[in-house]
Amino acid sequence: MNFAVLPLKNEWNDWLTETFWTSLGQTLTMVAATLLIGGTLGLLLGMALFATRRGGLMDHRVIYTVLSVIVNIIRPIPFVIFITAIRPVTQAVMGGYIGTIPAIFPMVIVCSVATSRLVEQSLVATDPGVIEAARAMGASRLHILFRILVPEALAPLILGYTFLFVGVLDLSAMAGAVSGGGLGQFAISDGYRKFNDLVTLVSVIVMIVLVQLVQVIGNAAAHRILKRR
Repeated sequence: MNFAVLPLKNEWNDWLTETFWTSLGQTLTMVAATLLIGGTLGLLLGMALFATRRGGLMDHRVIYTVLSVIVNIIRPIPFVIFITAIRPVTQAVMGGYIGTIPAIFPMVIVCSVATSRLVEQSLVATDPGVIEAARAMGASRLHILFRILVPEALAPLILGYTFLFVGVLDLSAMAGAVSGGGLGQFAISDGYRKFNDLVTLVSVIVMIVLVQLVQVIGNAAAHRILKRR
């Protein structure tokens, strides 16, 4: 059986330059909005999971089970399937399901549940003696949670959020596969589908640079906090 060999291209022009900068801006918008909203919601959800778990500050089996089940249902679903599965919800909430802004909605949901487990695990790893000492001093449960445990786990949380950036960047690329815009759509539409290897290569390099930059900043921030202790 003979297969036609399609010619590969390595072309770059002014139109691709303009499209690249637009796509980069869309990716940064999606990632920044998702990390800000999803990271905040995930932090609160993770704190709720930690506080309501068995033996926690606000031990409540029903609340913990409900929250845990919701997180466990959403987490295993591949994002490219999840973003299409909740399309009616996205359209109802965002007024549409195609484009950069609508893509942020499912990204925030996935980011929130992923962050919640990251936060829960970071808080669980804190020294139980810190909680007991705070209780002995008469601190309230909310005070312990917000003013003592979170600062105590700040270094691992920063490293966790740094890792989360990589995951959110990956989500933005997959959103591009379903017309969400960004570097993902740029690489697929103008690179893969048009057999232009240069477009794909540039998209990959830019993503690698973004990840390395954020990783260096995150590592430095966590190291600085640990040195202060």
